[in-house]
Amino acid sequence: MIVGAGFAGYRAARTLARLTRNRADITLLNPTDYFLYLPLLPQVAAGVLEARRVTVSLPGTLRGVRLVLGEADGVDLDARTVHYADPEGGAGTLGYDRLVLAVGSVNKLLPIPGVAEHAHGFRGLPEALYLRDHVTRQVELAAAEQDRRSCAARCTFVVVGAGYTGTEVAAHLQMLTDRLVRRHPLPGGLRPRWILLDVAPRVLPELDERLSRTADRVLRDRGVDVRMGTSVKEATRDGVLLTDGESVASRTLVWCVGVRPDPLVELVGQPLERGRLIVDPYLQLPGRTDVFACGDAAAVPDLERPGTFTPMTAQHAWRQGRVAGENVAGSLGLGRRRRPYRHRDLGFAVDLGGVRAAANPFGVPLSGPAAGAVTRGYHLAALPGNRVRVAADWLLDAVLPRQGVQLGLVRAGSVPLDTASPELPRVPGGPERMAAQAGDELMTHKPHPEEPSKRHLGGGPAQARPGGEPPGNQPGGEPAETQPGGEPARNQPGGEPARNQPGGEPAKSRPGGESAGAGPDHPAPGPVKRADPADPADRANEPD
Repeated sequence: MIVGAGFAGYRAARTLARLTRNRADITLLNPTDYFLYLPLLPQVAAGVLEARRVTVSLPGTLRGVRLVLGEADGVDLDARTVHYADPEGGAGTLGYDRLVLAVGSVNKLLPIPGVAEHAHGFRGLPEALYLRDHVTRQVELAAAEQDRRSCAARCTFVVVGAGYTGTEVAAHLQMLTDRLVRRHPLPGGLRPRWILLDVAPRVLPELDERLSRTADRVLRDRGVDVRMGTSVKEATRDGVLLTDGESVASRTLVWCVGVRPDPLVELVGQPLERGRLIVDPYLQLPGRTDVFACGDAAAVPDLERPGTFTPMTAQHAWRQGRVAGENVAGSLGLGRRRRPYRHRDLGFAVDLGGVRAAANPFGVPLSGPAAGAVTRGYHLAALPGNRVRVAADWLLDAVLPRQGVQLGLVRAGSVPLDTASPELPRVPGGPERMAAQAGDELMTHKPHPEEPSKRHLGGGPAQARPGGEPPGNQPGGEPAETQPGGEPARNQPGGEPARNQPGGEPAKSRPGGESAGAGPDHPAPGPVKRADPADPADRANEPD
């Protein structure tokens, strides 16, 4: 049984199916029927790619693997069972001979006042689709706004976290808003304003300084206000207060500061390292020869740097998935002998929109159109499917005007920042985590009071999720690492710069996998209800 179909889980299932050749029963438990290629998610939010282009069908590409739709909410290692909840509120239990835990990561929420309510995350398709609608709506409302100050607030967008995800989101969505304003001119000649914040000394602090300078230059040339050494001190429905004391009026706060391991990891009851399951170099849990863990869920020893663990990046997750699949097959006598996980960094690639990018494949620094070609070529090669459709969308975007419309498919209350399931939108009246109210104010998310306590062990009653480690990346706190593909919890006030290893974010866009950020688990502040009434203009114009 494989739990999770991210970069690690998908690769493990594909490898295991190839090696066993129908001589083993392989079950994949996942909330959705697709694998999400996270590095291209910013292009979905910007309207460059359609949502289905970055999804790969699990039943269509994993021959010989049985898919079970559901979320694991309990693991009994002694009974060798996994308990799960299905999409319609039912429950079930699955047994296993070998277990691979590849549950991935979720948004990291630091205890900064107002962030839980007013920030937008960026870890799944629902969040990307909502953000695209939200940004489009703000520009369209601003174009009809009579008050100049209100118009400026609606067209001011704040992105926190200058790692892979934050940098790409700011780059792509800035280009989107510029195109929207050409069709919907703003009063008084106003232009959209994008602010990128990070407490690190430079953009993309994990990359070679030359690539960091390239990304910084491209963003500034496009008018993005890049502010290093600065973060958010407080967020409200009307804007954000920065750590330097400035108050910025805005209706949009995009939270790209990092990820933490899925809450299920804590409930397995095994030793953890900064929220991740400790495994040996063969990806097995100590003392549990039948249980493997990989990807963001596992703290894997870095044999290239003894005494450290591999970071939470897509490149590592993708490669670890292959090793996990090979070692599981070997343990069943159906494949090659087991081997430890070793890696070699392949470089980084950061898509900055259009033909611009920053990359250093195999250590060779590139910028401009050359980097853009390498970056897109890498993504086409790394995608497990949909290559022709993605290439066709890129071609059409280059020669045709981009469609700037709201689809209204995802409401604000469906994509709270504080969620254990960013890949699933909450549905009013739905089970467990899907019980948020629809119709929240444009910039507001209401965490469901019971949401954090739904995962539990075995088939017993739900238990409250452990509080976790002390908050990191706060003044004096330990910084969370950046994640490509989960992005590093990156650099909050007082934290040192997030560190991303080559091979990061899918790897975020590094050749080789998705990027994910690493960092200590930070308990999110408790559920908070918005005290301020929703803006009538927003509610009137919010799509059904």
